Amino acid sequence: MKTFIISEIGINHNGSLDIVKKLIDNSIEVGCDAVKFQKRTVDRVYTQEFLESSRESSWGDTQRAQKDGLEFGKEEYDEIDRYCKEKEIEWFASAWDIESQLFLRQYNLKYNKIASPMLTHKRLLETVAEEGKYTFISTGMSTVEQIAKAVKIFKDYGCSFELMHCNSSYPTEDFNSNLSCIKTLRERFDCNVGYSGHEKGIQITLAAVALGVTSIERHITLDRYMYGSDQFASVTPMDLIKLCKLVRVIESAIGDGKKTLREEENDIMNKLRKVDTL
Repeated sequence: MKTFIISEIGINHNGSLDIVKKLIDNSIEVGCDAVKFQKRTVDRVYTQEFLESSRESSWGDTQRAQKDGLEFGKEEYDEIDRYCKEKEIEWFASAWDIESQLFLRQYNLKYNKIASPMLTHKRLLETVAEEGKYTFISTGMSTVEQIAKAVKIFKDYGCSFELMHCNSSYPTEDFNSNLSCIKTLRERFDCNVGYSGHEKGIQITLAAVALGVTSIERHITLDRYMYGSDQFASVTPMDLIKLCKLVRVIESAIGDGKKTLREEENDIMNKLRKVDTL
């Protein structure tokens, strides 16, 4: 089975469509299946007290200035939609509030995404599930009981989905990845399970592929030392090249699991197997 590779641009664009297009181009060049963003209505996601608090950034000295600076509106998403259609790659976004999910509907996207912090937002989950689009559900910061409630919503609405194992620390230490949860989620909920990674490097993501995940999602960046809280847990263009290439190598190595005599073994068998045949 081919692993669905999601290139998470998120907010690593720092408010620049030029950076967005470079990251989209990088994703296409290495064979990613989709690019993903994050959409927020700032005044609904954050409290006024928080937005008025201090934060130094290139957009100003408050949290509001920084959040607004990183948030795209209709003009930017119209251009993202146009560019992705021109380049023939799917795009979608994780909405952090109901208003944002309703905003995204105008683009008739193929996929939806539930970000880990939103997994317990019942009304948002219902708003997404009623669309009936294939939905990736990240499970960071969540208990099995909370995941079960989210799964029930999507099943009740008849909306296809897959869970994504995730640790929501940035970056995630390798020893905290707990990849065995992939099997736990698959068996507990009888569904496809992907992996959304925030670790440094690509080894853990590749291990997840070897464990049979159906999708992987990684944040991408032009440079880990750019401004932004997600940059250091992201993969660079060179890392993305290696990741996508090695994902396909691992897929081919996994095979179909059937124990048969392989054609390429015949010559060696004839040379080495000298005993009587069973």
